[in-house]
Amino acid sequence: MCTLELMRPHAILWPSVALLLAAIVSLPAVSRSSPQQSSFPALDTVLMTGAQQRLAPGVVAIVVNPERVLYLGAAGQMNVKGRKAMRTDTIFRIASMTKPFTAVAIMMLQENGKLSVEDPVAKYLPAFAHVTVIDTYDENTGAFTTRKPSQELLIRHLLSNTSGFGYAFSSPMLKAIRDKTGKATEQLPLLHEPGTLWTYGMSAKLLGQIVEKVSGVGLDQFFSTRIFQPLGLKDTFYLVPAAKLSRVATTNHRNAQGGFTETPNPSRLGSRAVGDGGLFSTAADYATFLQMLLNEGQSHDTTLLQPESVRLMITNQIGDVFVRTQQTTDPLQSKPFPFGAGRDKFGFGFQIAGVNDENPDLRSPGSYSWAGSDNTHFWVDPTRRIAAVVMMQTTPFYDDGAMKLLEEFEQAVGKAF
Repeated sequence: MCTLELMRPHAILWPSVALLLAAIVSLPAVSRSSPQQSSFPALDTVLMTGAQQRLAPGVVAIVVNPERVLYLGAAGQMNVKGRKAMRTDTIFRIASMTKPFTAVAIMMLQENGKLSVEDPVAKYLPAFAHVTVIDTYDENTGAFTTRKPSQELLIRHLLSNTSGFGYAFSSPMLKAIRDKTGKATEQLPLLHEPGTLWTYGMSAKLLGQIVEKVSGVGLDQFFSTRIFQPLGLKDTFYLVPAAKLSRVATTNHRNAQGGFTETPNPSRLGSRAVGDGGLFSTAADYATFLQMLLNEGQSHDTTLLQPESVRLMITNQIGDVFVRTQQTTDPLQSKPFPFGAGRDKFGFGFQIAGVNDENPDLRSPGSYSWAGSDNTHFWVDPTRRIAAVVMMQTTPFYDDGAMKLLEEFEQAVGKAF
């Protein structure tokens, strides 16, 4: 791990129980019931120390159970140059934490009889009727041959990241083929037969296109009317409203000296509505979404999914296959990921934790999780009946400092709950 420079924090955690409780009560979207009358100084310390040691410029973390907020804290800065303290309602780019919303949308459409996860992808996206898979590849020359896959590409393969689609930033082979052919990622062959290996890639992007095709509306509209509004998510969107721009954290990149280089926010912040990334959100909003999953599709008087659909999403859908380490082709963008490779499984949209005998204070077996490229992270622990969100805004993905802060917070959560 790189040496981290120390600094005096310009913003600290809520300094008292009274302020912490006031912050929680002000977030009805997370919980409409009263928070527990307790504080968790060990969690405060993790966030405070993480900001002091420059593990991240700033961080927001929240822990919930199915009914209420258990903990909410913020430390460090959301804008270092502007010397703006991190707020518990800071808005973050959540990148691939968009993917679980897309998976939920697919399951909603299946419940409505609009599609089945066993349907061929080409039924909805005809361009993929003649998809090919890499047959041979020469690392030295980049030469490759393709063939027709023996297994038809299904929606379930997209949901479970076993489609064979990859990302160039995490697949040296795909990057080499893309650079050699000049083709867009969607036009490249599959890296392997559908269903045979786990590979992180653009599968959720295609799922988003299927949602649009089946529903007849744009993905942003589907999310807003079918998920965000019913759950009361007021700070989750692809385009940040002008009135909320001041609450968006700046992005930061770990530099060679172990500190951070900050990128100022532009005057307009938004992203194309795609299924594999682009959303902005808060820790509180995302925790509300996770509470719905903890409650097997229920959120107070709102039903998004039936329990059977949620169970499909959070149980092993890849059989004997395991999550594999994804290598990086651009260390400035990402380090190798994810933790749990070789041990964990994958459901429909979530990584499923296997047994971790080395540290019982980390998430329980069967917990489900994912993350975003700017180091926003979450996990849901069905055994402890809690969900946690830790949001930072720094690159590269899986930055040593960010992952140290995440693990230390998770250990503290494991001891506290």
